[in-house]
Amino acid sequence: MSRSRINGNFIDKTFSIVANILLGIIPTTSEEKKAFTYYRDGMLAQSEGNYAEALQSYYEATRPEMDPYDRSYILYNIGLIHTSNGEHTKALEYYFRALERNPFLPQAFNNMAVICHYRGEQAILEGDSEIAEVWSNQAAEYWKQAIALTPSNYIEARNWLKITKGFELE
Repeated sequence: MSRSRINGNFIDKTFSIVANILLGIIPTTSEEKKAFTYYRDGMLAQSEGNYAEALQSYYEATRPEMDPYDRSYILYNIGLIHTSNGEHTKALEYYFRALERNPFLPQAFNNMAVICHYRGEQAILEGDSEIAEVWSNQAAEYWKQAIALTPSNYIEARNWLKITKGFELE
């Protein structure tokens, strides 16, 4: 049984009803409908903190989904879960894969920057300033890309770039 059919939350039920209506109206193939159903189930499971179930639904959604734009969001959400689970290498892999299909995902650049910044901070704690600098520089590059895509967002990153890197964004 699809997760959306067993969820008791009013907002989730409303979303599911609207999504089902749209699936019936918008001309889509059965494979596209299948991918969307898995994606929707993954989002619902993720919102409830059921990450293993969400990952399974997202992986299933990648099989029939051919549209690169839609696929990029599935891959991005897989990256989010790996980030939440502390699996930063896997998260970075999925963010990269999402950006290969859709280079206009500032949130993916931001999350990659956050991971790099974290790794830089960890390197400082371990006394490895050289590695810390490499991670810090990589974080700066990702934040610059995120800010370039959405100039009014990521104020903290903008301030960090200005203070630590002496970088002034227009």
